[in-house]
Amino acid sequence: MPKLKVYRTPIGFHDAYVAAPSMKAALKAWGTTKNLFSRGAAELVTDAKLTKEPLARPGEVIKRARGSAAEHRKAAGSGDGAAGTGKTAPEPKPATRPPRPNRKPLEKAEQALDAARQRHERALADIDRRLDALQEKRHELAKEQESEIAGLEEELAERESAYRRALDKWEA
Repeated sequence: MPKLKVYRTPIGFHDAYVAAPSMKAALKAWGTTKNLFSRGAAELVTDAKLTKEPLARPGEVIKRARGSAAEHRKAAGSGDGAAGTGKTAPEPKPATRPPRPNRKPLEKAEQALDAARQRHERALADIDRRLDALQEKRHELAKEQESEIAGLEEELAERESAYRRALDKWEA
């Protein structure tokens, strides 16, 4: 069995630990294809206290809370961490809906993408037309060259034959 290592990544108010043979196996156990390690969102754990439970259950994701419930409430904005002091939280202000986001930048980006795609398609079509013309020209040139070579080979054969006859006549 390959040597197991323990890896950790934060998930909300929890840390998710997993004992796996490789980073890739850890990512698979967490259910992601993104490389959390290269982004700094996951790490190798070497603390013996933190590795004990994951090593006992390899491949299983173990969740552990980060911080106390009061710290979680404070981070979530639902309390000031002064539980039991008798203080009440101030009344929340009614939420006003922010203005609708401007769609023009999105439309502009879509138009730019469409224009670029059309421009690239036209450029490729132009190159394809030129390639077709060059292929046709190459085919015609090859036919002309074959014809010329055949004629010159025929002329060479005739002259060689005439030379041999003349040489035979001369030697006789």
